[in-house]
Amino acid sequence: MTDEPILICYDGSESARNAIAAAGSLLGGRRAVVLDVAPVQEVAEAFAAMGSGAASLDREALDTAGAGADEGAELARAAGFRAVGRTELETSTWLGVVEVADEIGAAAIVIGSRGLTGIRGFLEGGSVSHQVATHAGRPVLVVPPPH
Repeated sequence: MTDEPILICYDGSESARNAIAAAGSLLGGRRAVVLDVAPVQEVAEAFAAMGSGAASLDREALDTAGAGADEGAELARAAGFRAVGRTELETSTWLGVVEVADEIGAAAIVIGSRGLTGIRGFLEGGSVSHQVATHAGRPVLVVPPPH
């Protein structure tokens, strides 16, 4: 077994928690980086609403994502991973995931899916899991929501 880490995407959602549990049963015991990406778009929208304080908004977004990454890392450790949390600030979530996977040399990426399809998936901006799988250049475990 290689010691390349597994990159686990975590946003605090039920689908992310479900993905960690599923990955633990398949890949547990490995090193893992649990990533929470803070989208720049949210920071930009908050900045526009407030009119100033962009640096503090960036810090707040990263702090929130950091707390999420720490929570996800704790769940991953409970699922059998040797996990650490990590945060990134990026224009789109999928791009942040792919960039971090490249940086750490991830053996695979684990991501939960909300199961959006058809027009709902299109209207909600497409699927992050689909974009990650399309652009990652490495195995991606997309864990669907439970039935």
